[in-house]
Amino acid sequence: MNIHLENINLSSNTGPNSFANKLVKYKPEQITFDAQKEYDAILCFIESQRKEAKKPLFLRMDGIYINTKQNYVMQNKNILRTYKMSSGIIFQSFFGKKLIEQTFGSHNNSIIIPNGADTTSIVKTKELQLNKYENLWSCAANWRPHKRLDENIRYFLENSSKNDGLIIAGAVPFDLRVRHERIHYAGKLNQNQLFSLYKKSKYFIHLSRYESCPNVVIDARAAGCKIICSSIAGTKEVAGPDAIVIYEEPWDYSPASTTNLPNISFDKVVKNCYNTNIDMSNVSKKYENFLKETINASTKTN
Repeated sequence: MNIHLENINLSSNTGPNSFANKLVKYKPEQITFDAQKEYDAILCFIESQRKEAKKPLFLRMDGIYINTKQNYVMQNKNILRTYKMSSGIIFQSFFGKKLIEQTFGSHNNSIIIPNGADTTSIVKTKELQLNKYENLWSCAANWRPHKRLDENIRYFLENSSKNDGLIIAGAVPFDLRVRHERIHYAGKLNQNQLFSLYKKSKYFIHLSRYESCPNVVIDARAAGCKIICSSIAGTKEVAGPDAIVIYEEPWDYSPASTTNLPNISFDKVVKNCYNTNIDMSNVSKKYENFLKETINASTKTN
């Protein structure tokens, strides 16, 4: 089965593009992603610009727009259109499924498949050579308000020892940087540099509030980090059973401000009930099965 990838740039390592690269790398033998050949199905990321799908179209959903300070209904318009025209929907987490179905309504054919880790590359990557600290902490993101970098930093400062250090990956404007002798800003790193950082880190902080399934958390966990995350969002679903999950009051999944976020109280930690398999080989097989089952079922009814 040959699959066409839509709305993807394989030369980029940002979230959806990073996952697409892993999907291509870990594809089962029966799947190809050959752009030069006729395709049997379309795997679209986030939204499609095509007016109609002449072949079965599968939509891998990310988050949707919910910011009440913007026209989120208009921003979601084409995502909703793609959602309705798709043969199958792939949610990344139970959190993402609940959010999207509450906003868009349920789809008659959907599945939850989390993102996966490129374990082969992680194993081959050398650990960062940095022996300055007893314990290294890290965090990484395309830093936007809902990622809550300020809370990540505050958690580190309140819970680390004087012999611990924090490395922050990703571009951070100078006016948003907290100046501290044990906090270091690495800027934008490539994938291998991130793997190297994660392998050296004991803790990875990701207190983001509205995310379905962050790839950085999956990679950091696969590299051996203990994850620190919020009880809100889908992060806890891939953070591992030993994760430190900071409790926040439940959110009702209704539109909200994604810029003015509540501060977190770090006093209450809850046990993580998720132990999701994040091996990319397992994830890619689930994609294959879902696409094949949907296409076969459609063929039988036609």
